[in-house]
Amino acid sequence: MATKLHTIDKAKARARRRHRIRKRVAGTADRPRLVVYRGLRNIEAQIIDDSVGKSLASLSTRSAGLRDMKFESRLAQGKEVGKMLAEKAKEQGVEKVVFDRSGFLYHGVVKAVADGVREGGLQV
Repeated sequence: MATKLHTIDKAKARARRRHRIRKRVAGTADRPRLVVYRGLRNIEAQIIDDSVGKSLASLSTRSAGLRDMKFESRLAQGKEVGKMLAEKAKEQGVEKVVFDRSGFLYHGVVKAVADGVREGGLQV
C-alpha cells in the first residue's frame, strides 16, 4: 500500500527527472519540442517552439476528435494521440521534433505516443 510519503517522493523524483531533461532539451524553429503528459485519466501532448515560447499544436484525449472514441487500451489511445498530433504538426510545416517525456519513464503510454508520432510521419 502506497503511503502519502511515498507519493510525495515519487512526485519529487519525477520533478527532478523533468528538470534534468529540460536542461538539455529545447525546441527550436527547425526542431520544436514534443511534450507528453500522462495523467491518470488523460494523455496530453503538444509541440512547442521554445525560441518564441509558442505552442504550435496540441492534442489531448479530451479533445473533440478523441473524446468520443473507444479504445481497447491506453496504449492504443496513446498511439492515436501521437498520430493525430503528427497530422496537426505537418499542417504547421513541422517535420522533425525533439521528444520531451516530462520526467516520465519511456515505456507504456509515453512510448506509444512517440511511436504514433513516428507512424504519423514526424521524425523523433
